Amino acid sequence: MPFWRRRRDEPPQPEVDEPVDPSLVDPDWEPDPADFGDLDDGMPVEPLTPTDPLLPFEPEPPTRLTIEMPAPVPVEPPPTPSWAEPVRDEPAPTVDSEAALEHGLERTRGNFMSRLRTFLGTGTGEGPSWEDVEETLIAGDVGAALAIDLVERARSRREPGGPVAAVRAELAALLVPRDPDWSPQAAVSGGPAVILVVGVNGTGKTTTIGKLAWHLHETLGQTVLLGAADTFRAAAVEQLEEWARRAGCEFVKGPPNSDPGSVAFDAVKRGRELGVDVVIVDTAGRLHTQDDLMAELAKIRRVIERQMADAPHETLLTVDATTGQNGLRQAKLFSEAVPVDGIVLTKLDGTAKGGIALAIAGELGIPVKLIGIGESLEDLRPFDPDDFARALLDVS
Repeated sequence: MPFWRRRRDEPPQPEVDEPVDPSLVDPDWEPDPADFGDLDDGMPVEPLTPTDPLLPFEPEPPTRLTIEMPAPVPVEPPPTPSWAEPVRDEPAPTVDSEAALEHGLERTRGNFMSRLRTFLGTGTGEGPSWEDVEETLIAGDVGAALAIDLVERARSRREPGGPVAAVRAELAALLVPRDPDWSPQAAVSGGPAVILVVGVNGTGKTTTIGKLAWHLHETLGQTVLLGAADTFRAAAVEQLEEWARRAGCEFVKGPPNSDPGSVAFDAVKRGRELGVDVVIVDTAGRLHTQDDLMAELAKIRRVIERQMADAPHETLLTVDATTGQNGLRQAKLFSEAVPVDGIVLTKLDGTAKGGIALAIAGELGIPVKLIGIGESLEDLRPFDPDDFARALLDVS
């Protein structure tokens, strides 16, 4: 059917020729081109152009886009934590102990004690303002009960230097009776001294252990083993292991999330096998209000005692001096859970009050054995009451 007779929606039908009988076809026949007529039938034929869709498709070359990327922004590497700093091979520099202590207490001397001097009288002829002195002591973290008692005793004293000397004498009396010559001592001859370190997270507990191990090894020449029983805080084991490497100490750890008591047991056992002088056991930081975790400390002590009689020989509590009276409450509740033999007062250089050392000594009767007055290794030192009173109160 010619295409002009078909409907637009009707598909083209193939033309079917009638069958031809082969017997009627001459075997010598050849097709004559004239039989097919004029190919163009008189119709004009337009030449094919390059844009004709009937030509074979030739894809165009891809368009290349040039995108200018912004210059990369330099990213500074994160600061290296103090416990991961490179090991210093050279010997520690000689530090003026008294000058370093005065520098560490500079904020307290410039705030807390200067206000006391103002209210006690500065030679203007006016008498001391005892109520303001009492309020200053309370604001300086000495504590209300202790401040009231201290002011009453100072008012009754008759010092040649007047009220200032009287208050200085009372403050110094809270500290001077303490023994400054502290060092770890084992109860059993031939066995290591076992120290259990406890405290709230953030008080500098693990850092204190690392610095203490360094001092025992470098200053006293003792061999030390650290036990990583803080198995809950992220990176606590790795942090303590780096400190052990820096201090040249032995190190004992357990599998991740292992029982702290088992790690403490293994640490004491390993310390006895190696014959080290001191074993220091780190514990998980805990809030003093968490009864279950506080009870776990008593369990750790019992486990250590089963490995070695009379151990641990000392339990040290780290207290952040910047927490003030909350640190005093921590010391009270920790001492109720386990016997606390001494306080490590950290970050003393970061507070403008400083009365927490007086409060702990006056209200709890627990000696402050170590103080931290800076970030360097030399800034953790044994607490000398006489030096502390002299630096804090300017006592000659």
